[in-house]
Formats: sequence, structure tokens, C-alpha cells
Amino acid sequence: MVERRMNSLVKWALILFGLFSVILNIVLIGIHSGRKPKCSGQHVHQLKGKHDDRSLVFADLTQEEYLQVQQYMLKQRELNISTRQTTMPSENFLFLIDLSLPKKSEAVAYLDGNGTKPVREATVVVFYGKKGHIKEYVVGPLPKPTNHRDVTNERYKMELPITKRLVTVGEYALMFKFFDTEVFSKLKKLMKESFGVDGEKRLSAFEQMPRGVQSGDRKTWVSFFRDMSGMYIHPVGFEALLNHKSTNASEWKLEKLLYNEEYFDTVEELKTQYDKGNVKKIVYKKSPDYGSLKPRKKPLQIPPQQFYTEGKRYSIQDNHVLYLDWSFAFGLSSLTGMRVFDVRFDGERIAYEISVQEAMSVYGSVTPGMIITKFLDSSIGIGRFAHELVRGVDCPYNADYVDTYRYIDVPVPVRFRNSICIFEHNMGQPLRRHFSDFFHNSYGGMVNSALVFRTITAIGNYDYMWDFIFYQSGSVEAKVHATGYISSSYLVNGSQEYGHQVAERVLGNIHTHFINFKVDLDVAGVENVFQTKDMEFTNVSLPWMPDRYAMVPRLVEKQLRTEQEAALRYDTKIPRYLHIASRKTNRWGHQRSYKLQVFSFAGDHLPESQTEERSMSWARYKVAITKHKDSEQTSSSLYSQNDVWTPAVDFSKYIEDNESIENQDLVAWVTTGFLHIPHAEDIPNTVTVGNGGGVILRPHNYFDEDPSISSTDSVYFSPGAEGSCENNRMACLTHETCTPTLETFTYHGFDGVMKFEDWK
Repeated sequence: MVERRMNSLVKWALILFGLFSVILNIVLIGIHSGRKPKCSGQHVHQLKGKHDDRSLVFADLTQEEYLQVQQYMLKQRELNISTRQTTMPSENFLFLIDLSLPKKSEAVAYLDGNGTKPVREATVVVFYGKKGHIKEYVVGPLPKPTNHRDVTNERYKMELPITKRLVTVGEYALMFKFFDTEVFSKLKKLMKESFGVDGEKRLSAFEQMPRGVQSGDRKTWVSFFRDMSGMYIHPVGFEALLNHKSTNASEWKLEKLLYNEEYFDTVEELKTQYDKGNVKKIVYKKSPDYGSLKPRKKPLQIPPQQFYTEGKRYSIQDNHVLYLDWSFAFGLSSLTGMRVFDVRFDGERIAYEISVQEAMSVYGSVTPGMIITKFLDSSIGIGRFAHELVRGVDCPYNADYVDTYRYIDVPVPVRFRNSICIFEHNMGQPLRRHFSDFFHNSYGGMVNSALVFRTITAIGNYDYMWDFIFYQSGSVEAKVHATGYISSSYLVNGSQEYGHQVAERVLGNIHTHFINFKVDLDVAGVENVFQTKDMEFTNVSLPWMPDRYAMVPRLVEKQLRTEQEAALRYDTKIPRYLHIASRKTNRWGHQRSYKLQVFSFAGDHLPESQTEERSMSWARYKVAITKHKDSEQTSSSLYSQNDVWTPAVDFSKYIEDNESIENQDLVAWVTTGFLHIPHAEDIPNTVTVGNGGGVILRPHNYFDEDPSISSTDSVYFSPGAEGSCENNRMACLTHETCTPTLETFTYHGFDGVMKFEDWK
């Protein structure tokens, strides 16, 4: 009886289990059938071009190459070089290793299959503290160097005294130690009462440049700030002038101090007057954390995202990029930053080089830390501070990210993960379109989808976002946007002639931003001319009514023949169309050319009467055209910042020789920028909107028609064909959707930052 009952229970249990399994399967099938397939991560359509490893002539040095060059230099015992990051200024320090670019003629011959591969070499910079000078060497051949040669005089036509050197980590460590022992420890009462400094709280330092008022000086005004988020906008009203010209730190001395608008010659004088109550004291009070970038509200929603429904339409191999009709090689210089080479459209070279050259700012103030400040960022290293980009914020989430290696003021090459991003982007408006409503009713258009090559460099307080954008119309855009923290000073009497108050006792200082790009266009070859085009109104007789006249715009064309003619100053009227042109013509008989279209909101340039203007003379010109020379590689140099009065590179000399630019290999040096008058909305951060500039390189009679008409992104339909997919992929998009394939969010950007606490 019991056995029969047990069999019955088992039977019912099996029946119920079977029913449950059927229902579960039905539910799962329903769920999965509603899911869309994952978007392909592979190329659905074949790429138009093929990768070419000849691009590697422009590739940044690899980690192995950096180490090989370093070890080679260390083996040269007679040079007595150190690679320790805390090397004393009095010692010899291997400061920089970077790629030495090949000569253009050799590179072009190799790229075009008409020559051998150029020898791969590196540039090495050594600070000889013991001998009191700087040397630059070219080391090669890579990957296994066997020789080096001194190229200092060849490149700069001068010796480089040690005072031109950048402040290294080793020197910074000594400077911080000096302030701790010679200033803070002797002013403990003042530090506590005025700034809240004690065993736990400290002040942060921000130095101003140039370091002095004449060549040979190395006197730095250091301003002090609260040690809190966005310290650059928390000045405390205390500054000190340090003379650190000697390579022997024991000979350094404090020459001046500024406390709450009053100057003192020594720490002892300030201490005595403070203790006697003879100075107007700053009374410490806790400051709100207005510099923090932590969200004030909890994030609720993810912003719109872009993904690839049919795989990416570009490809990256080593340092070579293919995108539809475009191809180019890329690199990231520690000093000048982002650059591309051998830029081709439909297989034809448009430009040999497009690169960032310099970022310069001139500040106004009544206090010493900012009153003579002129920052020249390539002397600090623009590319040096290209840290990891944040996925989904700095670049689209599904962008491709590229690692870079650098060797500048470090003991070993440093890897910077994901410091370049590359992505195709819908620019948010059609590239072209027309709706025909009168005759031949139809719609024709094309989305403006372009490839963006980007890096972002955080140089002290400012973050610069650098973009090279490749459009399907054959145009290339090089542009920059600025964000980050403004530089500020303590608000004193007379301050507001030099900016606006942005927080309690905080002045946002007026300043300029000037950015210089190098644009080496090769328009249908290297033999080019420079032309300008503009308009003027002319009074013409009407052909059918000869006695009546009308003012009609007329085309005005001119060809400029020398470098001085083609140095177009910002303070003069400049023709609106500027062209690098070939003698070759298009189908319609017009010279094939590319137009330089500069967009800029630049402030006034420093008057040329100022001695230091020579180090930034490139900023005189909106566009300057020079004959290409391998010896004129850059518009600025590593040494400009620390000796602005006798610059190693004075760009104006490129123009002084006034060479012919007719049927020559031409280089355009383009300057853009913006004037920044800080305001309340710059707190906590300056936004990118409206803060930038750049240049667009646009084909002008280069083609016989707009090349984008051949793009497969084109859309066309007429009445009755609105739903057809034949010439309109958008009509079928709802049937082809998929869900994006996303990488896991990671970030390693803090791995490569300077850690001041490690220097003690």
C-alpha cells in the first residue's frame, strides 16, 4: 500500500516537473526572441585601402628603443650621465629621448617607393650641470645604436647654457625642501594664523614663468595656494622669489617675499614685522570647496551614446590609420604633442605633416606671480602630459584607444595607456543636403560623419583637447579646445584692472591663448605657390542699360612671391581666402589648391618692443608661409621658456631671409587662439564651449567636384520612394538595429602622474 502511494507521488512529481520545464522554456524563448543581436565588432565591408608599414618611419620610439638609447648613452663613460630622477642640478642628467624625424626628401622618396628606408634615429638631450651647458645628440641607428653626434650648434646656431634648462624633478625636490626649511619652518606662527598650516595642513606651490627679467636669470616667483581641490583657484596672498641660478643648491637664496600686498626682503624681516603687529594680517578661515569637480547632484541618466551597427569603418595598424578614402600616419611628441604625417585622400598625398607646435599664454596682474607670466608649453612638454583618456567622457565609449611611451625627466620610459583615441563621429548636422520643392521633387543629403584623432594634455592648470578631423569632403581640421582651471591671484587693490573677481579674495587673471600649428601641404606634388583671393565691390555698367550702374562684388586674386610678402600679420587686413596651390589644374582649368581657413578669437600679441617677444614671434602672424627646410622643423623649442630673451629658436628668422616661395615646397605656420577674461562661470572649471580655435584645410578646385558625392553615406529619394532602401539606408535602419558591444570600463591614468611625495 505504501509502495503504491509512493509511486503515485513520484508520477505526479514528474508530471509537474515536466509542465514546469515546458513553461520555463516558453518564457526563455520569448525573452531571447525579443533581444536584438550584438553589433559586429569586425569590419562588415572591406576597407578601401591597405595598411602600409612604411608609416613606421614616423612612429614614436618603442619602449625597447628608448631603453636601447638610454643604455647606449650610459655606456659612454666619458659623458658621465645619470638617469636618476632626483639627479642634482650640479650633475649630468639624461633629460629627454625622442624620435629624430627623417629628412623630408628621404622620407617622401621612401614612402613613394623611390628610395631606401631612412635611418631611424633618436634625439637625446643632456643637461650638463657640471660643465654648465646643454647638449643635444642624435643617436642611431635604431634599433641597435652604435654612434652619436652633437647637433646642438647645427640646430640652434648657439651654445645652450645650463640656465636654459627646464626645471627637473630633481630641482623641484630641492626647491620644495628649500621652502620647507628656509620659509615655512621659520614662519610657523604666521603660517598657522594666516593659512591654517600645521603638521597636517600644508600649502601648495605654483611657479610662474619666465624665471627672471633677462637672459641668464633663474629667479622664480612662486605663489602659494590652499592644498585642496582645484588649488589653482585658492590663492592665499603669499608669494616668494627664489634665486636658484646656481647648480649648487646651497647657494640658493630668497630675494623677496610678498605677504598681503606688502614686500619684504627677507624671511626675518617679515617675521619681525608680523610679530610686532606692523603688517596687515591675513586671518585664516576655512574656505568652501568650490574647486571640487565632484558632482553636486547624483547622476541619474546616461547621456546619448554612439555605436557602430555594422562594424567600424576605420582600421589602425601600428601608427597607420585607414578611414574610407583617408590614410595617415601618426605620432605624439613629448614636446610638441600630436602630429600626423603622409596624409592622403584617395591615395594622393594632401599633406606631409600637420602638427601642433606651441601653446602660449600671456597674463596680466598686479602681483608678481602673474605680472610677467608668459607660458610656453612646449618647453614644459605638451605631449608629455597626455594622460589616459576617460572612456565615454573624453572620447566616445566605443572609440579605439592607443597607448604611448615617453621618456622625459624619468629614469625609464613610461607607458601612458589609452592616451590617444580614434573614432568615427556623427558631427550632428548634414555634410550637405537639398530638398527640391519647386521642380524635380526629391531629397538628397548626406550625414556629416568624420574620423576624429584626439589627445588631451593636462599641462598644470589647463587641459587642452587636440583634434584632427578628417571629413568625407576631403577637408581636414586641426583644432584645440581649452578647459581645466584658470590661473588666479590673490585679490588686492588694483587687481580688477586685470580680470574679474571669481571667489572670495580671488582674481581670475586676464590672459591670451595662442596656438601654433605647422601645416606642410603638398598639393599635387611639392612644387606649390601661395595665392590669396578676396572680393571688392566695383561699379559696373549694366549691359542692357549702359547708362545705369550697379555695385557688384568682383573676385580679386593675387599670388605672393616671397616669405615676407606671405607673412600675414594679425594686426593687418588679411585676404579671406588663403591657398596653397599647384600649377596643375583641374578639369575646369583652375589651379588645384587647398584653402587655409583659420578660425580664431585671439587677443593682441605682445608688442615687439619687448625683448621676450622673440621667443614667441610666430604669434605675430595669422598665417606665415615659408620654404620648407629640414633645419626649420619647429616654431619654438624646449629652451624658449627658461630664456625668452635669447631664444634658441626665433621664428621671425625663418622669414628674414625672404626666400622665394614660387614653385617651392611650402609650409604654412598657422596661429589661432582666444582671449580669456575669466568670469564667475569659470568656477570651478573653464568649459570648452567658445574656448578654442583652429584651421580647416579645404579643397578649392582641387577636385573636379565634391568627392563626397561618391560616398556610400549619400541618401536620395523622390516622391513614392520614401520607404525604399535602394538609395536610403536610413529607411531600413529599424530592421537592422543591434545592441552595442561594449568594453569594460577601466582607468589607469593615475599610474603616470608626478608623485611629489616620492621625492622627499
